[in-house]
Amino acid sequence: MRASAFLYPWDVIGDPDAARRIADLGVEQATLASAYHSTRALTPRHPAHRVVTALHSAVLYTPSERRWCDRELRPYRHRWSPAADAWGEAATALADAGLEVHSWVVLAHNSRLGEEFPRICVRNAYGDRYPWAPCIAQPEVLRYAVELAAEAASRPGAAGTELESCGWYGLAHLHAHDKTAGVALGGAAQYLMSVCFCDSCRAGYAGLGADPDELSGAIRTALAPVWAGERTAGPEACDRDGEWDEVVGLLGPDRAALTMAWRGGVAREFQRATVAAVRAEAPPDFQVLLHADPAAHRCGANAGVDPEDVLAHADGLILPSTGDETERAAVWRPFAERSERWPGAVLAANLTVVAGMGGSPGTLAADAAHAAALGAGQLRLYHAGLASDTDLSAVRDALARL
Repeated sequence: MRASAFLYPWDVIGDPDAARRIADLGVEQATLASAYHSTRALTPRHPAHRVVTALHSAVLYTPSERRWCDRELRPYRHRWSPAADAWGEAATALADAGLEVHSWVVLAHNSRLGEEFPRICVRNAYGDRYPWAPCIAQPEVLRYAVELAAEAASRPGAAGTELESCGWYGLAHLHAHDKTAGVALGGAAQYLMSVCFCDSCRAGYAGLGADPDELSGAIRTALAPVWAGERTAGPEACDRDGEWDEVVGLLGPDRAALTMAWRGGVAREFQRATVAAVRAEAPPDFQVLLHADPAAHRCGANAGVDPEDVLAHADGLILPSTGDETERAAVWRPFAERSERWPGAVLAANLTVVAGMGGSPGTLAADAAHAAALGAGQLRLYHAGLASDTDLSAVRDALARL
């Protein structure tokens, strides 16, 4: 199975051994961040530093002034790497080591943009603003994402791209010093807390015949027993159908269907537009993949998709493949007949290989075999720059066996 390792440019720049070390793992590809959200990341082997603090969402190259000069929403430049084109410098080193390089682009997740332009953010049924989550229903957010996708994906030297958070973002986000675990929120409550009531979304519900105030009130009513501790967290995380059934039970079938009619249409438009923008900018054979969840109601880095729709435009999907066998099987179930329905689609299993982040590098060979049995044709390994030497040794041994 073809395997790719995720990396940040700062994992490579300034470390003359980094590119060769990644190639020696046995991967064929590096998926290198070109537009990323804020983070604090370890660099366990770097000769010059051990921690990199990316203070805000930024592009890891110099953005085009011509492209962005007349736009209020525009990407921020990085300040935590000495290289003006950090992506390009790291990509060159990785390519010289024999690796094919693909860009890794985060779209609808940007805390700094949300803080500076609060009008663009998702607002929940209580009126709370989520500054990390630009609302993809807003036309100016869509325009921003389309331009960002085109520019950040098609960097010189990239053979393809992988688009993260290419759809709805919501409540679930590891915010700084996160304190949201006091009440257990299952998938249904997460969804209800992620339904947006910004001006664009309110107009969208009204256009479908709903009263936005009545709808937000119904969501608050549905969530009241959750805050009181009278409801459990709901179905297990792997039970995506059960999650949606609980949304229907809490909100009622008509209201639940209406929220998804609006949100599903917005997500499909967003995904089509960003993929088309990359196609227009990149060479003809450029590969475009989306980090995705096949449950259309889900939000986050692996944004919910309608597989039938998205695979008519993108070249494939990267699917979360952590958790136990039941959870992984639930993710892959919609693709059981992929050879007939999507004969050319790339389906990649995303496996965490950092033990300190809950990954299991020691079982990578078995996990890869299980993913292949479910329909995966490729692997994505998260994250070679964050992993310990012991983790990387286990990855190297597993890929050698594969």
